Order: sequence, then structure tokens, then C-alpha cells
Amino acid sequence: MKDFLLLWGIILVFSSSGLTQNESDVKISASYNKVSLDLVMLNLEINHQLEFEYEESDIKDVIITASFKKQPLPLALAILLNGSGLGYEIEGKRKVTLFPESERKPKRSAPLTVNRRDFGISGVIKDGQTGETLPFANVLVLGTSIAGSSNVDGFFSLFNIPSDTVLLQVSYVGYQNLIFQLMPDMDMEALELDMSVDGVNLSQVVISATKEGQMLNASTGIGRISISPIALAQIPSYGEKDVFRSLQLLPGISGSNESSSGLYVRGGTPDQNLVLFDGFTVYHVDHLFGFFSAFNANAIKDVQLYKGGFESKFGGRISSVVDMTGKDGNTEELNMGFGISMLSFNGFVESPFLNGKGSVLIAGRRSFQSGFYSNIFDSYTEANETSTEVNQNLGRRFAQQEVQPTTYFYDLNAKISYRFSDDDILSLSFYNGEDNLDNSRNVDQNSFNRFFGDNSALTFNQENTDLTNWGNYGSSLKYSHRWNNKMYSNANISYSNYFSQRDQSDVTNIVRNDSLFANNRGTYENNDLRDVSFKLDNEYKISQNNQLDFGWQTVYNNIEYIFTQNDTNTIIDRQDKGVTNSLYLNDRHVFNDKFITKAGLRASHYSVSNKLYIEPRLHMTYLLDESIKLKAATGQYYQFANRIIREDIQQGSRDFWILADDETVPISSAWHYIIGASYEVKDWLFDVEGYVKDLSGLSEYSSRYAFSGTGRDRVLEYEESFYTGDGMVKGIDFLIQRKTGKLTGWLSYTLGEVKYDFPELSAEPFYANQDVRHELKLVGSYQYKSFDFGMTFIYASGRPYSAPTGFYEIELLDGSTSDYFEISDKNGLRFDPYHRLDLSATYNFKLGTSKANIGLSMFNVYNRNNTWYNEYDIIEGEILETKVSLLGLTPSLFFNWTLR
Repeated sequence: MKDFLLLWGIILVFSSSGLTQNESDVKISASYNKVSLDLVMLNLEINHQLEFEYEESDIKDVIITASFKKQPLPLALAILLNGSGLGYEIEGKRKVTLFPESERKPKRSAPLTVNRRDFGISGVIKDGQTGETLPFANVLVLGTSIAGSSNVDGFFSLFNIPSDTVLLQVSYVGYQNLIFQLMPDMDMEALELDMSVDGVNLSQVVISATKEGQMLNASTGIGRISISPIALAQIPSYGEKDVFRSLQLLPGISGSNESSSGLYVRGGTPDQNLVLFDGFTVYHVDHLFGFFSAFNANAIKDVQLYKGGFESKFGGRISSVVDMTGKDGNTEELNMGFGISMLSFNGFVESPFLNGKGSVLIAGRRSFQSGFYSNIFDSYTEANETSTEVNQNLGRRFAQQEVQPTTYFYDLNAKISYRFSDDDILSLSFYNGEDNLDNSRNVDQNSFNRFFGDNSALTFNQENTDLTNWGNYGSSLKYSHRWNNKMYSNANISYSNYFSQRDQSDVTNIVRNDSLFANNRGTYENNDLRDVSFKLDNEYKISQNNQLDFGWQTVYNNIEYIFTQNDTNTIIDRQDKGVTNSLYLNDRHVFNDKFITKAGLRASHYSVSNKLYIEPRLHMTYLLDESIKLKAATGQYYQFANRIIREDIQQGSRDFWILADDETVPISSAWHYIIGASYEVKDWLFDVEGYVKDLSGLSEYSSRYAFSGTGRDRVLEYEESFYTGDGMVKGIDFLIQRKTGKLTGWLSYTLGEVKYDFPELSAEPFYANQDVRHELKLVGSYQYKSFDFGMTFIYASGRPYSAPTGFYEIELLDGSTSDYFEISDKNGLRFDPYHRLDLSATYNFKLGTSKANIGLSMFNVYNRNNTWYNEYDIIEGEILETKVSLLGLTPSLFFNWTLR
């Protein structure tokens, strides 16, 4: 109430100060960040020919933070002096007298004249500096229960507005809250609400703003969290904001899977997440074997995460949705920037064209093979270790050369947007990200002689080819049209391609005593996934309390996977094609300003099985009062494309995508059940959600050598099998978030359990690989003058694993023997608990009119040895266990610069 009265007090200040025609002729544009008032006045005297009168003691220690464009002089002064304890009077056009508010003589002001009642408004919410539209921003009519949110293009509409002089409150994660007053002479169907990241960016009739700037908003819905890419720089990283690594710090998402940027959401696996970027699906989210995510935060405007119970608009996945909106580009002026860390460098450029109707953004990033990069690579591949091989024909050991692999990753984003009118937007988005690894090596005669001495009787040559590359292409063309205040449509056609190739071969030629020994062995894998989609999404507001969303989606998948051995033995050769046609309907209804329901239905026809799949969805929210919210959700979900994980962890990216055929590979499905409550006040949010997921049609893949036949016909063959099972996930998420102030952050705790039942793999249900019973996360950021300090701490109980309990020897046909392990119960053991502490410090400064920051990030500060996996060898009749650890203490420096 105090803040509300203050806002109205400011309104009275500038309305009663005599906003005459002469005064409004003076338009002020300014931007100040923690600048002393005497310097502000000097700037205004020089740039706007103002004259100030004041007592030195009255302005001492007054600091100004504000930003606005072309504001009338009284409004500009009201904004500048808000909270300073100073008042003002204007004489003539340019003379201003400042004095303490306590000395101000009370003035009576005429109330604003109301011309309209019970009407509708619509408009767009933007970043006041760049002109970027802001999706999913919340709009509230102060003093009422009338509220809504902007859509993916930043448009909003509200109905039943009580008068044309009410105050609107706008909030958006990572930005300051905005208070906007309607005025009788406004065009109520073309409002523009400009928000600010750093200061108080005020539009024509905006009165004030309060500081928010939190990194996430976890109170937007059931299992839904909004993330601010702008604010992610405060979280410790490797010199760059990393969206997916930041998502892993949220409750319900595993933060201990350090070797993957993929998200394990509430017991699900990464392939069970629908990842969208500007409407196209991204099937692989990793760089550098999962250490780094595949998205450049400089190209991302908004991130919406749905941890479960997501509405009928989304389909094709059974766990969660990550919906990312790319930046359109600056519509106000040219901007550019770059950054460099010990891992990579990045840059972007954005610019308006055609008088601001169009905008373009290009952003790119590439790693370079620094010592820091190589240390990370070595930790994940152990590529530089010298190894030995036994050659039976030679009867001796020979050593391979040490080799430095050539490896790098890159990604590129581009987007062009054009506004034909206030109602029509066309945008084209493109993305490409790729990793390349060349781990090839040669051992020739000279190399052999260096290891074993000159041997003229023997000629030796070995060529090892080891080439790997994987990545994504994606593009979308979107056309948006606002039919009227009630109807809005988006049409999106997109293309996505995930590819993963590995060519690994060894060719050995040995000549001794005129005898030639030649050996050619290796494997080749190629997984190529193509996705062509069309989506038509519609929003229709029946009334302020009732909105209908409906649409049509078509997805065509063509997935090829081939795995061959020694050029002749084809292990897997699949080509899957399928079309999924879906219709969805979702109705949002508000009853008595207290009870909110979202009832939806999705129907999908899958061509491979030629069946129709019906997916009902239901969300319910009840507002006990302004602070307490009760919520629940349920729904059914189907998944038709699956990523299969192979067993060999030491072979790099060994996963592949296939389409379910409802025979060998079943169609996965899940029922979600969620119940929770939240308590939210100005500075704090307390949230709890319990969840259960009933899974069916799960697939696991196994490939191994096995004997077939008997006697002399007994041979060692390569077998591959798909196993089918069910699963049950249950858990509870707790979140305590401090949203405002210099110290912000959150504390989260998840208690969960993931159990699978695969009768052919285990006689009893077993804990899934991603099962983590307890996970605690603490995330904090603190601002002190020009410094930003960040801290994250993660504790997670150990993941389950299987291990050898013994071994046995089998004599092969050539007389040699081979060792085979006897394995424990499926995932019957647990690794030690995982925990680590990360810290960062960033110094923000200006280079002329441009912005820059430099900082240090420390990963795993106390050098915890967290186990990634165990290796097992048989040495002299004993099983030797070797723990392979994840990264230890890893510092990184970074520098970033932007023109604006």
C-alpha cells in the first residue's frame, strides 16, 4: 500500500506542477546509473539549457539512477527525484528550483478526467533500449484482479478495464517492474510498454518502476519456470552464460550430471525433453562431450521451462519442455559485442533496417584449443595417454605414439524479423552447431624403431583413423498475425537436422622374413535425423476470464542409423520414416477471480503404427489470497522418437535416435500427477511440488559379443537387442527464493526416486541410472558497486551402477583366452555422493560509452573428486577397479564488451 500511495503521489507531483504547453515543449532524454545529483544537473544544464537553484546541503550525497526518452520536463524531474526527498518548482520554461520535500507547500490538484470505462486495451511489451519484444511478461491492473500476459511476440490484451486512468504493473524476469498509467487521450489498442534492465526506462506516461532483476520466476504456473538469459551472467560459468547449465541448478533437474548439458528433469532422460528454439526442435544440446551446452546465450531472449504437466500445445515428449525464443535484433540502433574466455570466443552484431520495421541479429561462437580446453578434453577422453597393444604374430608389445587430438566446436545463430504493420510480423531464424574431433594417428617404421630399436628384418606401419563429428542444423520461418484484440495466430514451418558420425579404423601392415601380416579393423557409425514440421497456433480470448488456444501440428521424421564393423559386418542398418499429425485444444478459464483451470486435449495420429493417441491434460490453480496459491495438474503424454544409449561409455558420443515402431521399439507413454502450493510476498517465494510419473514403453539397448553354435561350429558373434520395460518416478521439490535486493538467489531441495522394471534385464525392479535420492542446491548472487559475485553449491547422493563380482576365462578357437566379467545385480551399487562449490566475480565498467566486464570463475573450488564412472581390468587374476573422476578445480578468466 505504501508503494501504491507513493506512485500516486508522483502522479500528483507532475500533474499539479502545472504541465503547461511551455513546460511540455522541453523534452528530456537521459540515462544515469549511480550518478551524483550535482553531475546530473550539470549534464542537464549543458545538454538542455536548464537553470537550477538549490542549497548545496540539500543535494549532498543524492545519487541518481534513471533512464528515459523524450519525457516532458516535469515528468523527467519527477522520475529523477523519486525517492530522493527533494521537490521542485518550475519557473518559465527552463528554470528549476530544488528544495527538501518537507518544505513543500501542499497543493491541490485536479483529478484526471475519466472518459472511458469498461473497455479493452492491447499493445506490445518491449525492451526500452533495444526494442526487442518481451514474451510471457505479466500485466496487472493495479487495484483489481484483471491480469494477463504477453504472447511469444510480446503482444497482450486485457478486457473490462475500469477506467482510462488506471495504473498497469508489468513484470518480466530479469527486468525492473514497470508502473504505467493510462491517459484518456491514448490509443488503447496500440500501447507500447518499455521495460528496463539497468535503470528506470520510462515511456510516455510511465510513472515509476521498482527493482526486480531476478534470474528466474518460479511462480508462473504448475511446474513452469521462466529464466532470464540476461541475468545468467551472475552465475559461475566458464566465461560465458550457459542456459542449460543454469537450468540444471533449478529444483527437480539433476545438477550432478556434469558430463552432460542435457536435462534430467524429475527422473526423466534428456531425450524425453522437447527442446524448441524459435519453433524448431533441437535433438542434441551438447558441446565438448556434454561439458558445454550448444546454445549461445547472446542469441536467446527468453527461456520457458515446463518441468511436467505441460499443456496440450506441446507433444511428442514424456518428460518436459524447454521453449527458447531467439532475439529478433535491436530495432533502435546498431549494436555489437564480443567475449573471450579460456575456452572460446564469441561475438554478435544486431541492427535495425527499413526505419526500424526490420531487424537482424547474427551471433557466433567458436572454441579454440587452449591449454584450458585441452585439460577439459583430456578429462573426458583420456586421449593423451600412451597405450600398448599386444600383437600375437609378433609375440611382443609395441607402443603407440602420444597424440594431441584436433578438436573444436562452433555454433552460429542468425535471425531476420520484419514488421509489415503493428499486426503482422515475419521472422526467419537459423541455427547451426557442430563439434569436430580428429584423434587419428600413425605409427610408422621410424616410430617403431624409436620404441624398440632398429630392426631391419621387420617393416611396420599402422594407420589409425578416428574422426568424429556431431551437431545440429535448424531453421524456422514464422508469420504472426493479430486479427483483432481477441484473436492472434502464429504459422511456423521448420526444418531440423541432427547428425552424428564416427569413423574409427586401424590398418596394420607388418612384413617380416618376406611374410606379410595385415590387419584391418574398425567401426563406422552414422546417425542422421531429419525433422520437417508445420505448426499453426491460435489464441482466442473469449473474455477476460476465458481464453481458448487451439492448433494443428505436423511432424515428418526421417531417421537413418548404420553401424558397421570391419567394413563388412553390418550390426545395425535402420531407416525409419514417420508422420505425426496432431490437433490440440486448450481452454483457460478463471472462476470468481480465485479458481483457474486449463483443460486441454491433444490427439495425434502416428503413421508408423497407424493409430490415434489421445492425450487429456488438466491444470488447476486456486488462489487462497494474494500470497498463497494451491495447484495441481495431470495429463497423458506420448513419445514417438527415442534416443537409444549404448553401453560403452569410453567411446564418446555413443547414442543414436530411432523411431518407435510399436514392435521392436515400443511407443513410450507417461501419466503425470502433480500437486503443490506456493507462498509469495514482495521479496520471497516459497514453493513446493510433489509429483508422480507412471512410465510405460521404455526401451534399453544392449550390444555385446556372445557364442553361438556348438563344437567346431561354435563362433563368437555380435548381438544387439532392444529390451522393453516400465518405470515409476516420484518425488517432491522445495524452493525458497529471494527475488529482490543486492543479495538474490535460491535454495532448492529435491527428494526423488526412479525405478525401472525390465523383466528381461533383471528379475526385480531396479533403480534407473539417473536415480538421485537427495539433491540440494544453493545459488546466490550479490551486487556491490560495480562488482557481481556469484556462488553455486550442489550436493547429490550417489547414482546407482553395476559392477563385476567375478570373472571367468573362455578359450577361443585360435587357442588364446579371453576374460569375461560376472556382473552384479542391475544398478545394485551406488557411487559416493557428489558435491562441489563454484564461485565467480565480475567487474562491470565502461569503455567510453560502451559497456564491458571482466571476471574470474572458479569451478569445483575445493577440488572434490567426483566419480564419473569406474573402469575394470583383470590383472594377475584380480579385478582392478579404477575410478574415473570428473573435473577438479578449474579456474577461468573472461572478458566481454558491448557497444550499447
